Amino acid sequence: MGNLFEVKEVDKIFYDEKLKDFLPNKFIDIHTHVWLDGFRSQDEDVLSRAVTWPSRVAQDNSIEDLIETYKLMFPDKEVTPMIFSTTPERKREREANDYIKECAEKYNFPSLIFALPEWTGQQLEQRVIEGGFYGCKVYLTLSPDYIPEKEIRIFDFLPHHQLEVIDKHGWIVVLHIPRDGRLKDPVNLAQMLEIEDRYPNVKLIIAHVGRAYCAEDVGNAFEVLSDTKNMMFDFCANTNQWVFEQLIKAVGPKRIMFGSDLPILRMRTKRICESGKYINLVPKGLYGDVSDDSHMREVEGEQADKLTFFMYEEIDAFRRAAQTTGLSDADIEDIFYNNARGILEKVGHSFK
Repeated sequence: MGNLFEVKEVDKIFYDEKLKDFLPNKFIDIHTHVWLDGFRSQDEDVLSRAVTWPSRVAQDNSIEDLIETYKLMFPDKEVTPMIFSTTPERKREREANDYIKECAEKYNFPSLIFALPEWTGQQLEQRVIEGGFYGCKVYLTLSPDYIPEKEIRIFDFLPHHQLEVIDKHGWIVVLHIPRDGRLKDPVNLAQMLEIEDRYPNVKLIIAHVGRAYCAEDVGNAFEVLSDTKNMMFDFCANTNQWVFEQLIKAVGPKRIMFGSDLPILRMRTKRICESGKYINLVPKGLYGDVSDDSHMREVEGEQADKLTFFMYEEIDAFRRAAQTTGLSDADIEDIFYNNARGILEKVGHSFK
């Protein structure tokens, strides 16, 4: 287990100098994927609707690997994850979700079921209750096959009949919004606001700050969203300091939560933006042939040697945003622990 991945001297120095004193002693990671090899969807139609570079980091991520990752990356901290599967193979969805249930029970971790949009409201309700889940994770690639990837809307994979059940119970939904426009997309914004208005008891978590990885992804989104009261945001797999600053100014520290998106945050990378497009700089050869992936670019020599974990880059970007916006130590405690704990406790399970 100690050899899950290498922690280099550059990583230790980065952590000690920039993150160790910034992070609370214990925190909650609200966004993590756990699965075994074979559970993840291999359907070409499903895969064609999403970027493929995350699959280069890990073939699977057992619960033991997740726990070991925290020990390696945060050796002096206590981390509690909320776990859910990666996008499952439809015919193995039951196995993937049962594995999450088993892991959650064994380690007393909060968990979400990975819901399929074709489930009836009654099916979703029964599965969540039976599994002791806190709600559900949904994903755009599971939308009906006839919808072109660029035309997928939130309600295509998070249908109203499921939202009605989630609202009735006050459950959590982790939502990765679709469409090329990302956070600024007017259809996304309209449907996010519709969920806020029609389903006030839903604990909606917008993942990755709405996929606003570059400044060009924002538009007038934060102006629109500043009027919302309920929806939360996790900043997993995002390293954009400016985006974080705008988020903090728009919604305040009580509606922001730390998330990692592990295991992809084990990637050794530094993310940059060029003309509104994000690019992950990675050491040459470490992740195979990336020549066909426009979101990946290999670097060599001293530049490659300086690359640390995606996880550390994400947290450091947020640390810098916290400093420029004047967040207090109490605000950081809220963002990394109290906000997540608050919604988990409200769901009604025995989260401790």
